[in-house]
Amino acid sequence: MLVTVFRGFLGILALIFIAYLFSRNRRAVDWTQIAVALLLQLVLGVAILYVPFVGNFIEVLGRCFVKILDFTHAGSKFLFGDLVDVNKVGYIFVFQVLPVTVFFAALTSILYFYGVIQWVVGWIAWGLRKLLYISGAEGLVAAGNIFLGQTESPLLTKKYLSDMSDSELFLVMVSGMATIAGGVMAAYILMLGDGDPQATVIFAKHLISASVMAAPGTVVIAKIIFPETGAVRKEAKVSSDSVGANFFDALSNGTIEGVKLAVNIAGMLLVIIALVAFLNYLLGGLIGRYTGLNEWILAFSGGRFDGLSLEFIMSMAFTPVAWLIGVAREDVPLVAALLGKKIAINEFVAYADLAAYKEAGAFVYQRSVIIATYLLCGFANLASIGIQIGGIGSLAPNKKLFLTRFGLLAVVGATLVSCMSATLIGILI
Repeated sequence: MLVTVFRGFLGILALIFIAYLFSRNRRAVDWTQIAVALLLQLVLGVAILYVPFVGNFIEVLGRCFVKILDFTHAGSKFLFGDLVDVNKVGYIFVFQVLPVTVFFAALTSILYFYGVIQWVVGWIAWGLRKLLYISGAEGLVAAGNIFLGQTESPLLTKKYLSDMSDSELFLVMVSGMATIAGGVMAAYILMLGDGDPQATVIFAKHLISASVMAAPGTVVIAKIIFPETGAVRKEAKVSSDSVGANFFDALSNGTIEGVKLAVNIAGMLLVIIALVAFLNYLLGGLIGRYTGLNEWILAFSGGRFDGLSLEFIMSMAFTPVAWLIGVAREDVPLVAALLGKKIAINEFVAYADLAAYKEAGAFVYQRSVIIATYLLCGFANLASIGIQIGGIGSLAPNKKLFLTRFGLLAVVGATLVSCMSATLIGILI
């Protein structure tokens, strides 16, 4: 236990040092701000896991997510009949997961129309601004990203985007990539729960916790890499722009956006998984086979990897990171491969693999599954650079050059945020 805790604290120091190496102005880093943000992230982790009323509140939110999944099932059953019954036809991604994304998009649009999301975000943003000495606009975006996606959250402060400092805008970028939207979160809850009601609630709690902990974690990393050198603008109001003229208009707009997202996810996964299969054929079926690498890798990995593959390469590349964040030695190769897939491809593919590994009993320790759940919770992948350039860039065209210059650095920063949350949870459990 002491070794695990020590390795966790070593991991935190290593992650901060990595961020410091990428810092654009090391002398300007406000270490008091960083310490307070890191402490808040730790306190949130302790409260969620060990303070009963906080843990119960997060669990209630998790049960709400699970209940909404049941409502989605009713709509899916009407459309697809027995194709949504896992007991009859097995797990089919298109019928079990994608409808959740559509319903959550519509529900979010309704909540936004009635001002519920703006009200909750406003209060959380106020707390973050007071505790962490960040601008009002930064607080709104960091709070909004707990519930919204990386292109929706900036809409809360779109009138401030054009005038943001480099430090503020970089925090917006990192915050968007370090969290996930409610719709895809619901999909991941369903995937990881795998039909078990108790497991579904547990993973709902952890995924919500990961998104909450990412808010102060974003401040830790973003303000080391891009410290603020100017005056901090404290006040910011949530944008009053509506998502529709009335309830049905908001419902319609949210549904259309959800369908677009679901189709995009389906097409993206089809192409990416096919591309990975093609790359693995080239690597293992040709290179590994005719060079003898497959046999060597099979023996070297103790049977975890059949031969040369993208998963094996990713595992080797991110093994030091997986070890630093406190993953058990036996499970390091799998977690490292998942992290690599998240960054190179996307978190959807990584969570799908995590669910498959979990179901197959590939992990030696359940603790590693929990750490991986936090580690993968975020949009930190190469495709997100393009998404932010298109989304945020359309709201603030004068910032497009900054988005293109520092998009890759934002991926690094957001990855460090997720690693920080995973490390803290690893210490606490």
